[in-house]
Amino acid sequence: MSDLKGAGKFFAHYLRKYWLGLLVVLGLTIVATYLQVKVPVFMGDAISDLAKYLQVWSNPATRAQASKAAFNSALIKLMWFYIFNAVAMLISSLIISQIAGRSTGTMRIGLFRKMQRMRVSYFDTHSDGDILARYTSDLDNIFNAMNQALFEIFSSITLFIGMIIMMFRQNVTLAWVTVASTPVAVILAAIIIVKAQKYVNAQQDDIGKLNGYINEQITGQKVIITNGLQKDSIAGFMKHNAKVKKSTLRGQIWSGILFPLMQGMSLFNTALVIFVGSSLVMNQQMSVAAGLGLVVIFVQYAQQYYQPIISLTSLYTMIQLAITGARRINEVREQPDEVNPAHGQELTTIDQGIQLKDVHFSYQPGKEILHGVNINVDPGQMVALVGPTGSGKTTVMNLLNRFYDLDSGQITFDGTEIKEMDLFSLRENVGIVLQDPQLFSGTIGENIKFGKPEASDDEMIAAAQQARIHDFIMTLDDGYDTMISDENTIFSAGQKQLMSIARTIMTNPKLLILDEATSNVDTVTEAQIQAAMDNVIAGRTSFVIAHRLKTILNADKIVVLRDGQVIEEGNHQALLKENGFYAELYHNQMVFE
Repeated sequence: MSDLKGAGKFFAHYLRKYWLGLLVVLGLTIVATYLQVKVPVFMGDAISDLAKYLQVWSNPATRAQASKAAFNSALIKLMWFYIFNAVAMLISSLIISQIAGRSTGTMRIGLFRKMQRMRVSYFDTHSDGDILARYTSDLDNIFNAMNQALFEIFSSITLFIGMIIMMFRQNVTLAWVTVASTPVAVILAAIIIVKAQKYVNAQQDDIGKLNGYINEQITGQKVIITNGLQKDSIAGFMKHNAKVKKSTLRGQIWSGILFPLMQGMSLFNTALVIFVGSSLVMNQQMSVAAGLGLVVIFVQYAQQYYQPIISLTSLYTMIQLAITGARRINEVREQPDEVNPAHGQELTTIDQGIQLKDVHFSYQPGKEILHGVNINVDPGQMVALVGPTGSGKTTVMNLLNRFYDLDSGQITFDGTEIKEMDLFSLRENVGIVLQDPQLFSGTIGENIKFGKPEASDDEMIAAAQQARIHDFIMTLDDGYDTMISDENTIFSAGQKQLMSIARTIMTNPKLLILDEATSNVDTVTEAQIQAAMDNVIAGRTSFVIAHRLKTILNADKIVVLRDGQVIEEGNHQALLKENGFYAELYHNQMVFE
């Protein structure tokens, strides 16, 4: 019920701007329905007129008086009503298709815009495949339902009401016979729909998980192949696929019961109407001609009476998938946006330094990652964060960008608390070089200018030279106009990292964060990247997160983290003299290098 209510609000939000078109569709639907429910009356009249004509014509004494004018008139009305009904339905269908296309386009844009405002925590806790499924299968299901089901819903409801009115105007007895089985049909349909809803919801959730698994396996295909894990990968896929198959099969079985059940009810209803109608004629409660026409009218109504219910039940799976899609998209829309202070302070310089004061933080309640971390960074100082995996190094980076808010404590830039700073200003002045650099589809020049599209070519070339990637770019036929993408690129892992450094240089950040920038390259490339990093770091306040300790020997300060706490602090020589945890890490690495 909550899904249905949420879906109602969702569709109302996106469809309200098309109220005029929907009003036109509703009007045309009412016209088409009136035409459709009048057709059986004309058919019954035609049969009655034909029976009367044959009675007159079969008697030689009255044959000359026989006339088919009334019969022909009923047939002509019947033909025109069919034509006008088809035209009204065609126009309605075209309008609905246009509304469906435009509204789902708006949904897709709104979803993408929403994701640009959301917290990083959402993307850290949801797989790429599950997020992508909301753009693809969920929105496709919504479009299909709006394009096909919306008009059917309008049409079926108005047809159902129209037929009831027309039947009771024609004959009360046969009308009651026709509608008598309605409660049974509705109760059976409701029971089946409740059962089907559970599995249709599970189906979409399982599809999202399957997409996430496939995306993960494709991304890591090289690792899978090199480790000979293809069979394990297939086994994992089969497990996820089996869940999708199971939920889909159950949903389709329950949904599939509806149509034949309603069809059977329709046939039973038709037989009942014929029996009762024939009894009325046989008991001579009306003339043969009139009775024959009335039976024909109600046979038509009996056959059409369950048509709206059949249409709605046959569309149930489509409608339920759309409701589920709306729920999943609503889940994104209801996610909190990043909170940017209304009058946040601008970050223009770092003259007094950066401080982390008694910082406590947890990604999940009750599972604290940082336990009272204190770090002081002077302006222009290079601070290295070292420690084993899981010690909290990358978490510090996330907090410095305010990807997450602290549980308690403070992070200040020149004495201003980070939560009081304008987010755009903060991130504009914080540059990050990640462990796995990301390139975007476009030219090399566009990638370097990504953070500053308005930059001149001279600025771009200067940044590439500082990052030591310019010479390689100039060996390419198209130079900076060479087309690349993250999946199809001519760069090695190290050259990608140099490109990322060049892009960071373009933004001229006040604070620079280097997160394991040399961890995925060979020693020769590492030297190139180190030289480029030295160019970027010079004169800037910077944090360097490193596993390879030889890359941070010249750091002004080395902060050693373990289990979310600062256990040692000082420069390289001072920490070696302490002969503590850092010294142990350093000597162990030197043994293997």
